[in-house]
Amino acid sequence: MHQQAYESQCVAEESRHGAATTPIRHPRLTLFALALGTFAIGTGEFGSNGIIQLFSADLGVSIPVATYAITAYAFGVMIGSPAITLLAARVNRRTLLLGLVVLFLLGNGLSAVAPTVELLVAFRFVAGSVQGAFFGAGAVVAAYVYGPGRGGKAFATVMGGLTVATIVGSPLGTFIGQQAGWRAMYWTVAGLGLVAGVALVAWLPRTEALHGGSIAGELGALRRGNVWLMVAVASLGISSIFAVYTFIGPFITDAVRRDASLIPIALAVFGLGMAAGNYLGGRTADRHPDRALILGYGAVLVLLVVIGVAGSTLTVLLPCLFGVGATMMYAIPAIQVRLTGFAPDAPTLMGALNLAALNLANSLGAIGGAITLGAGWGTLSTVWAGLLLTTAGLALYLTTVARSSTA
Repeated sequence: MHQQAYESQCVAEESRHGAATTPIRHPRLTLFALALGTFAIGTGEFGSNGIIQLFSADLGVSIPVATYAITAYAFGVMIGSPAITLLAARVNRRTLLLGLVVLFLLGNGLSAVAPTVELLVAFRFVAGSVQGAFFGAGAVVAAYVYGPGRGGKAFATVMGGLTVATIVGSPLGTFIGQQAGWRAMYWTVAGLGLVAGVALVAWLPRTEALHGGSIAGELGALRRGNVWLMVAVASLGISSIFAVYTFIGPFITDAVRRDASLIPIALAVFGLGMAAGNYLGGRTADRHPDRALILGYGAVLVLLVVIGVAGSTLTVLLPCLFGVGATMMYAIPAIQVRLTGFAPDAPTLMGALNLAALNLANSLGAIGGAITLGAGWGTLSTVWAGLLLTTAGLALYLTTVARSSTA
């Protein structure tokens, strides 16, 4: 029912702006430009984790203090992105995306020259505030390119750049930081953002169909209970991906007892799983969002048990890392379809909320894993924290959202 509402909204928008709508000359290049933007964003986000020791030493602070820069980025996504989306509610999505690129360049350029950790924290918040808003607006443009009823595929297309960043961008950014200094990593990210900006200027369609709506309409979406239920389902359920990804290094060196040189390979395997799951999930979500989310969450629970029991063997761990990345990403486009179905008049804000929920999941997974490690339960015990959180997310979905959609 909610997907039908979303499709009807899209059709209504096309009818209302039909006379002013211009054909999309290069739809594939439009989608490529959007994915290139999210690739730049993902490289900056994940690459920061790989250079934390470098800027910690250079700025003369401890590792725990340096992590405030990582946390600030997450707060930028969770707080800054929804705020920007609301303030820019009436702005054409093309204009909004180009403005976000400028803010992205500013945040990363200033990060590259930050003289103190306090300023670096502030600049990483600015860079993070772009992410959710870009994904939300980008998903709207991608949905316009694909046409009504393909919102899940559209969101997966935009997410594709982020998954590639985990495979290529993050390791490359870390390598550049190690060879040329941590500031060079942020200059590289800014350079990628500039290339993406040029591509967006060239290939984003100019059309009134991408005009925003009223701020009141966006705020009205926040009064819908199902929207917040889906945010909770995403925050809890997706947290298991971070209860694993955050601790891949210790998994390899401490649990499997292999050389640290295998860590980049393990990260790439995880990233390949994410890319595969995102591709398949985007195609399933539009037709069967319940099935995609339940299958994704359910499958990861099985994989977490396998890692917890037998993950100290490399031949078990690596396939499971691929599987965790794939199954969790398989569910994420379905979350976007559900959110947009509950608030079809605020698709950009729903995209921003989805990314905010994923960043909250990042914190929950990392904190849960830290608790189990602190309790002395062993290196692989972080998966049990993920198991608990994802089980809670799946149970919440089955007892609320899924039940109401079949009533």
